[in-house]
Amino acid sequence: MSTIHMDKRHDESSSSATPAKPGNLQSPQVSTLSVHGGESRQKPGDSITDPIFCASTYTFENTQAVINFIEEDQPREEYGRYGNPGERVAERKLAALEGGEMAVLYSSGMAAIVGLLMAKLNAGDEVIFFDECYHRSREFCSKHLARFGVKTLQVKACDYDAMEAAITPNTKMLISESPTNPHLSIVDLDRFAQIGCDHGVDTLIDATLATPYNLRPLAAGVDYVLHSVTKYLAGHNDLLAGVVVGSKEKLEPVRKLRGIMGAVNSPQNCYLLSRGLKTFELRMQRHNENGQRVAEFLEAHPRIEKVYYPGLESHEYFEVARRTMRGFGGLVTFLVKDADWRATANIVDAVKIPRIAPSLGGVESLIEQPLVMSYYQCTPEERLAYGIPDNMIRLACGIENPDDLVADLAQALDRTA
Repeated sequence: MSTIHMDKRHDESSSSATPAKPGNLQSPQVSTLSVHGGESRQKPGDSITDPIFCASTYTFENTQAVINFIEEDQPREEYGRYGNPGERVAERKLAALEGGEMAVLYSSGMAAIVGLLMAKLNAGDEVIFFDECYHRSREFCSKHLARFGVKTLQVKACDYDAMEAAITPNTKMLISESPTNPHLSIVDLDRFAQIGCDHGVDTLIDATLATPYNLRPLAAGVDYVLHSVTKYLAGHNDLLAGVVVGSKEKLEPVRKLRGIMGAVNSPQNCYLLSRGLKTFELRMQRHNENGQRVAEFLEAHPRIEKVYYPGLESHEYFEVARRTMRGFGGLVTFLVKDADWRATANIVDAVKIPRIAPSLGGVESLIEQPLVMSYYQCTPEERLAYGIPDNMIRLACGIENPDDLVADLAQALDRTA
């Protein structure tokens, strides 16, 4: 059966890219890939959607069929821990959207990075992080991989000289997010990938906040792209999943270890993911629009001290973002002027549209105070080191009307003045 795949070139990789010519199906656009990528044209049961296979195991007609499966490496399922037909569809679609050869789907974003690092690192190896990466990712390395003899180093985000200087013969991987969370720093992917290439070290970008719609790490030469699929890719705040995308050669051992560790997703979740991806481009267009509108409103508001959003000219990495990204996403972080933690919390409590919750990337807007939601049990010194002040708010814009979101923020800021 024929499927729509995608080569590593992407005609929509940046806002300045030349649109594909009409009828050019050799490199389908994002919206087409979101709907059809990775799918067979004719599906089991002749259904237009891929069916859910609720099976933990798969049967063989006879003993010879088992032997043929093993000796010929036949593309069929054997046991649910190693794969599911619906999972394969979701993986192919994610690989097509990212421009990669292979995607390995996990039960969560954390399971994805844990699975990758466990497959690639051994005792005595070293891994280097930019220090604005997700704190649970760094915690896994510094507290848990350390027990197995893996050393973790952290350098200042986007300090490429410091990262290169930290590389030793034992360094096996360089890791960063782009954009970072919650400060939204933007990595120069070409420079990041080149450092890895020059030293023979694998590179990983967690592009969860950007998505394949806004950022193309593999095209820049990065080895692995990771997503918390829970966020923008699934897009509806109704499932957990994670994925690593890259070359088939590099990801085959990762897939094999996942089959041993068992960090797989359920057939129902795979179906929901494929369904959610159908509207991926449409949702990202609204997320980008809402993030930009909200960031511009907040930057002009007299009660706001600072706005972190890469689509603003005031952002430290605006030029890098403008050069490497198509849009800037729906996440906006801002500081309230002359506010302690309680005054900041009052603003969070006063909004009417966003819900107070962790996470991001769904159709509903979410808001949180990082000090309370993620760093409440840290000391003031630790929060200072992480760059989390008392007056910080993180707003994950959903796909509501942008005028309504701005009006809601305006009334919350006025009511609490």
